[in-house]
Amino acid sequence: MIARRFIDTNILLYSISRDPGEARKRERAIALLQEDDLALSVQVLQEFYVQATRASRSDPLPHDLAAGLIHAWRRFPVQDITVSILVAALEIKAQHGFSYWDAAIIAAARALGCQELFSEDLSHGQQIGGLTIVNPFR
Repeated sequence: MIARRFIDTNILLYSISRDPGEARKRERAIALLQEDDLALSVQVLQEFYVQATRASRSDPLPHDLAAGLIHAWRRFPVQDITVSILVAALEIKAQHGFSYWDAAIIAAARALGCQELFSEDLSHGQQIGGLTIVNPFR
């Protein structure tokens, strides 16, 4: 499987949203997750788990359900957190001014050879070293 598109945490979170105001984003996120050329990282899966299960969330997922979703999403290539990802993230942060966490997601996407990074949190159309940021909800 060739991963050409990397998905950020917000895609996973919208896929489980029960907020009626996010129905369109939920449908789009679910449709994206049906694709077979996606990738993600351990960081994205960790962020999903923490946000999806936090007690202050209006509809927190139980551990077993969140863990089951993570297991299902492991069908996609998953970039590990490595020293080379850390170093690349620090360089991206220094060059482009992203937060460390956003830079680490960009570094993971680039390490997997992805061409696009699907995220609502970054600037749509921006290019970083051959990787294009795409807001799939525009």
